[in-house]
Amino acid sequence: MAGWARMDDAGKLRAVRLLHTIIYVVMALSTFALVYSGISGHTGSWLFVPMTLLAIEVLVFVGNGFKCPLTALAVRYGAVRGYAFDTYFPESIMRHTFWFFTSLMVLGLALLCLRWGGLLV
Repeated sequence: MAGWARMDDAGKLRAVRLLHTIIYVVMALSTFALVYSGISGHTGSWLFVPMTLLAIEVLVFVGNGFKCPLTALAVRYGAVRGYAFDTYFPESIMRHTFWFFTSLMVLGLALLCLRWGGLLV
């Protein structure tokens, strides 16, 4: 943490944006894994990892009033508000992220529940 204390706000913003971008990619891959599992029926112990990551993401998001805590941190270190100020992705990708990935998560979970309930083979 000593390095963080010596870093200027621009450096801290870059670090927050990099961390948020990495988390975004991991969570997107986890969501796609969930949907893949729901569509294909391929399940196993590997599914525990993306489902756990997604559960943590949902808890953090809901617990923070449906806002990402890294967004507030990015603003604290000088990010300008908008859709793409807290990651390295363009605004065109970030604008619909919440609804896109929420819909995919619900779809993946619904398909898995149908499979586990024996209603989808």
